[in-house]
Amino acid sequence: MSTSKTSPQGNRTTYEPKPPLSPKAKAKAIKEAQEILKGSIEEVVTEDLWALYSCARETENKQDLERVRNVLMERHYPLVKYIAERLLQTLPKSIEADDLISAGLFGLMDAIRGFDPDRGIKFKTYCTTRIRGSILDQLRSQDWVPRLVRLKASKIDKTLQRLTGEYGREPTHAELADALDMNHVELAVEIGKATAKSMYSLSDRWEDRDDDSSLEKADVLEDKTSIDPMDELKKSDLMLYMTRSLTHKERFIVEQYYRVGHTMREIGEMLSLTESRVCQIHSNVMSRLKGLLDGKTNTLLG
Repeated sequence: MSTSKTSPQGNRTTYEPKPPLSPKAKAKAIKEAQEILKGSIEEVVTEDLWALYSCARETENKQDLERVRNVLMERHYPLVKYIAERLLQTLPKSIEADDLISAGLFGLMDAIRGFDPDRGIKFKTYCTTRIRGSILDQLRSQDWVPRLVRLKASKIDKTLQRLTGEYGREPTHAELADALDMNHVELAVEIGKATAKSMYSLSDRWEDRDDDSSLEKADVLEDKTSIDPMDELKKSDLMLYMTRSLTHKERFIVEQYYRVGHTMREIGEMLSLTESRVCQIHSNVMSRLKGLLDGKTNTLLG
C-alpha cells in the first residue's frame, strides 16, 4: 500500500510510491487475484479492483482485463457526469450534456489504461484532469474558429473591461488600440474576426417546454428567397394603376421589362419590332408616366 505524509504546512498530503513486491509476494498476489476473478467482482471495493486490474494486465488476460475495466468505468461514471455538467454551465445551450459525457468517458478509459496504482497517486485526482481534458479537446475539435482567434478576442475583451473600469466609460477605438499595441486597422480586423462566431442549432426551441407545442427555430426562420404575397399584390395594383391609360403594346413592354425582366431586344423579338423602336416606345411611356405621377419618387419605376 502507498504511504501518505503531511507537509510541514499541515495542509497538503503527499503520496509516496508503493515499495516493489518481492517475486514471491508478487506471485502470491497474482494467485489471490486470479481466484477472485473467477467469481463475481461487482461487490469488490474500488481500491481492490486496481489489484485485480494489475493482475489481469500482468497475466495478459484480455477477458478479465475487460471485466475489471467495465466495473471501474461504472464506478467512476458519476464523476464523468459531474465534470460534464459543470462544464456545460459555461457553454452555449446548443451543446448537449450527453456529448460531453461521451467525450469524458473516452478520457476515463484512457485514464484507466494509463493509471499505475503503484505510484501512490489517487485515481480520482489523476482521472479528473484526463476527463476534463478529453471534453475540452472534443469541444475544440468542433470549434470552426481558430483557437488563436479566440485567444485574441478574449484579450481584447479583457482589455476593454479593464479600460472601462479605469475611465468610467467605454474606451474609444484609439485608446483600445493603444492599450493593445495595435494600429487601428489591426484592431478592426481582429474585432471583425471575433464577431458573430457562435453556432446555434435550428432544432432548439424558443421556449423551454417538455411538450411539443413549442416551436423550433427552424419553423420561424425567414426565407429571404420567398415571395411576399402582400408585396406582390401591391406591385400588381400599382402596375395596373400606372398602365391603365396605356395601349396594349405599351403595357406589354412595361410589364415585360419591369415585371418579367426581359431585355429590349427580347421584347422586340416578341413584338416583331426592332430594339431601337422598343426603346423609343419605352422612353415615351416613361415620360408620360412621370407626368402622371406628378414627379413622385420611390415608386416601382423609380
